[in-house]
Amino acid sequence: MLRLLLVGSLPPPALRLLPRAISPTFSRRRALLLSSSLGSFGAPSYCLQRPPLASHSYASMAAPPVAKKVPRELVDHGDIRVDNYYWLRDDSRSDPDVLAHLRAENDYTAAVMSDVKQLEDEIYAEIRGRIKEDDIDAPLRKGHYYYYERTLTGKEYAQHCRRRVPTDAPITVHDVMPTGPDAPDEHIILDENVKAEGHDYYSIGAFRISPNNKLVAYAEDTKGDEIYTVYVIDAESGEYVGQPLKGITSDIEWAGDDHLVYITMDSILRPDKVWLHKLGSDQSSDACLYHEKDDTFSLGLQASESKKYLFLQSGSKNTSFLFYLDTSKQNKELAVLTPRVYGIDTKASHRGNHFFITRRSDEFYNSELVACPLDNVAETTVLLPHRESVKIQEVQLFDNHIAVYERENGLPKVTVYRLPAIGESIGQLQGGRTIDFIDPTYAVDPEESQFHSSVLRFHYSSMRTPPSVYDYDMDSGVSVLKKIKPVLGGFDASNYVTERKWAAATDGTQIPMSILYRKDIVKLDGSDPMLLYGYGSYEICIDPSFRGSRLSLVDRGFIYVIAHIRGGGEMGRKWYEDGKLLKKKNTFTDFIDCAEHLIKNKYCSKEKLCINGRSAGGLLMGAVLNMRPDLFKAAVAGVPFVDVVTTMLDPTIPLTTAEWEEWGDPRKEKYYYYMKSYSPVDNVAAQEYPNILVTAGLNDPRVMYSEPAKYVAKLRELKTDGNLLLFKCELGAGHFSKSGRFEKLQEDAFTYAFILKALGMTPKLASL
Repeated sequence: MLRLLLVGSLPPPALRLLPRAISPTFSRRRALLLSSSLGSFGAPSYCLQRPPLASHSYASMAAPPVAKKVPRELVDHGDIRVDNYYWLRDDSRSDPDVLAHLRAENDYTAAVMSDVKQLEDEIYAEIRGRIKEDDIDAPLRKGHYYYYERTLTGKEYAQHCRRRVPTDAPITVHDVMPTGPDAPDEHIILDENVKAEGHDYYSIGAFRISPNNKLVAYAEDTKGDEIYTVYVIDAESGEYVGQPLKGITSDIEWAGDDHLVYITMDSILRPDKVWLHKLGSDQSSDACLYHEKDDTFSLGLQASESKKYLFLQSGSKNTSFLFYLDTSKQNKELAVLTPRVYGIDTKASHRGNHFFITRRSDEFYNSELVACPLDNVAETTVLLPHRESVKIQEVQLFDNHIAVYERENGLPKVTVYRLPAIGESIGQLQGGRTIDFIDPTYAVDPEESQFHSSVLRFHYSSMRTPPSVYDYDMDSGVSVLKKIKPVLGGFDASNYVTERKWAAATDGTQIPMSILYRKDIVKLDGSDPMLLYGYGSYEICIDPSFRGSRLSLVDRGFIYVIAHIRGGGEMGRKWYEDGKLLKKKNTFTDFIDCAEHLIKNKYCSKEKLCINGRSAGGLLMGAVLNMRPDLFKAAVAGVPFVDVVTTMLDPTIPLTTAEWEEWGDPRKEKYYYYMKSYSPVDNVAAQEYPNILVTAGLNDPRVMYSEPAKYVAKLRELKTDGNLLLFKCELGAGHFSKSGRFEKLQEDAFTYAFILKALGMTPKLASL
């Protein structure tokens, strides 16, 4: 689960579908992680009983909305599909009939859930009660300042702060920011709570400090559509410097103290142009440094750890190439670092007189690490060769060290190597020290570290270990815990068990699963309720990190499981390739096989198995519900990509062209029919389905709200059961739902209340 941008590399190109905990931007800003106690829950306070029959008065509470039918024939490859609900797509988001239907769905959902509103509020109070609302994160020393974020009691958003460093001593793992009356004063650079006033949605996608620490550039989104406005302010006075830059992505970097480099998007929201802006000038006079005209490629921007170079990556799903820009030169132009070669993917870092390049190809599918001199980028030396069992994910460079983040057997691995002095020849890396981690399954990601130091900062958590920031001395091997996120409400990690198990897929492939439960509550005899989560797309690794809100289910006796299915990147590049394009169905059958394994081994039963997936994981939900509706009791599909064929046939829809290498191009017959065979909207059938909750965001630029709206309308038309089918569309948010930290908790509380209602585990239903 990638909390932060993995430092020293460029991200993958723009993705349509991201799980909630993955940042939508290429910044280092933390993503949505992407958490009044009810007591100790020594025994569950809500007994699991047989849920009410379908004839129970769910429907009598309110009539579900019935979307009108306006048949539209869609003809491709001689095949005719009739879409009765195509009219629900309104790109302007202003059609009165569409908005009226969405509001009717929201009203119906609220009415059906009204009998568990007290439970929802109770869960919300629990989740919020675990949070230390007034807190700061681990300060990061940069130059003459410590930088950090502070949260305040009752406030939705963070303050960006700094204090002067009172010493010139070098950075060590024992470095501590002084506080108290004798310490340098805290200075608030930016208060998001003030900036958010008057906005239903507010998100800062990038916060960039100038090299001289005098200015800050930040990217602001007030709609949830991920189209940003960038402001530059004086770090001390907060006064604006120049005019804002409008209509850009959150990819911004300083090129010296008086220039910014940024990226804009085309009409389908594809990052396609990179620009150079001189402070004080008008945006209309900015110079375009590069225009990517291939609509399957998108641009990304990243500064090297040394801050001496910017790297521009143009990439598709299986090919990327790089430019670099020397920030010290007066003439700021791009130069080619790696060529555009189909099937080769490259990411870069810099130290001394070398670029360090992570390079993946069909031959070296788990990547190799090479170095090349700045003055001869074609001359490469292999530092780490390709290995079949180890995948290189990212590298982080320092004056004297390199930290390599890898995956082995599905688990993260961090190895630190000492580098020869700058100017000396460099060869294959030897004698690395691997950092040890204690949990059987866990998440590790880089935090921003200081290039001119021997201190590696990383973020660690597991499903039972709260988010923790460590500073690691790369010379001595000593780790020092700098910050562990407090979890209030009597949380005791020793009450929880995390396990790693494997399920056999239909073709014999072993699928890893991460499991969490409370050892003093569960019985492991098949009677326990379960929430099974899946994603399985874009080579994204859904590592088992900590989420405080999850405890509200686990403390009620739930077993929580992540199925690390094919299409993700947990087990290496081949794992991803075996779950995309014409092998996409492996993702769905892997999830079903994991569910059946858990039932067979008495972790749960069909009657108590709930499933959850978001974004591309919502596609997963739609597919498995069509394939095996009998296997699950309840499902939550968040902002689901469910109208696959129609969306992928329309290049005017944002991000479609960039997705053809992920899902296939249905303009080609073989992809059309394969895609149609699993597309959830195209495979809704007249059969019984479990209880289902579907969510959407009206301003979502990744999955149009109309996809889940059409999916729900077709389910209402065809399904033959009397189970719950609820649709909740946030009318003032996008792909990542509401923006405030407490507002997000309300979504979790609502989802958990739905699951408990579906299982009959609510006080009201349990007494019937």
